[in-house]
Amino acid sequence: MTCPGLLDRLRRLPDPRRLRGRRHPLSYVLALAACAVLAGAKSLTAIAEWAADAPDQLLLHCGAALRDPDRPYRAPSETTVRRVLQRVDGDALDATVGGWLTARADASRAADQDEYPPSGPVRAAVAVDGKSLRGAIRADGRRVHLLSALRDHGIVLAQREVDAKSNEITAFRPLLEPLDLTGAVVTFDALLTQTDHAKFLVEDKSAHYIAVLKGNHPTLHPLVKDLPWQDVPLMDRTRAAAHGRDGIRRLKAVTVPHLPFPHAGQGPSLPTRR
Repeated sequence: MTCPGLLDRLRRLPDPRRLRGRRHPLSYVLALAACAVLAGAKSLTAIAEWAADAPDQLLLHCGAALRDPDRPYRAPSETTVRRVLQRVDGDALDATVGGWLTARADASRAADQDEYPPSGPVRAAVAVDGKSLRGAIRADGRRVHLLSALRDHGIVLAQREVDAKSNEITAFRPLLEPLDLTGAVVTFDALLTQTDHAKFLVEDKSAHYIAVLKGNHPTLHPLVKDLPWQDVPLMDRTRAAAHGRDGIRRLKAVTVPHLPFPHAGQGPSLPTRR
């Protein structure tokens, strides 16, 4: 299975700049910015400085155009980098990068399954989570908050900025709408455990879900919490240390007919100690 490279996909993005005065292709500026960030650049100035010091061979691979015989390839200035990154369509860029990562993940999975055929059906796992960005501040002083869909091994399939006057709930469906989630298992936290989200995933996207249940569902939460979990056999136990915490997770699951939540048939239990 083959898939187009990232540079090929970036070339399809609409350029927000006027045709007159363009010195560098949009895909070239974006590719250099991506390389600079991967190399540790944390500001627009740092991106431009890294690009200015990059060797000609790297500039060529990123899509540089021949302009000056004295120096075959030129890097964009800090002003050009700033204007491009401020004006490019962020949602379109996210969709482009997410599509490229998805294609690579699918190709890698297909190759692994050809070499090591799985003993049973394998479902893609997609986690939906929101995080506030460090160093990204809106004009009103609020931090930029993104809702992201992550696949196995932390691959970001899509992300969407949560509007300052809204929350993650309203961004959930627009985030997942463009993705092919057929047969996937989508997980999300208690805030996103909404009946509309469950119906959307199962009925519109042909996916499965694992929802976190807390006090925001005052009727359903006690019903699941008070099940006789001590009589349910333990299915799995994991222990991991992260962010200064020692976490132990024990997994149990029991079929519960007629749960008052759309398409819910099981009540899993994941008690955690830290």
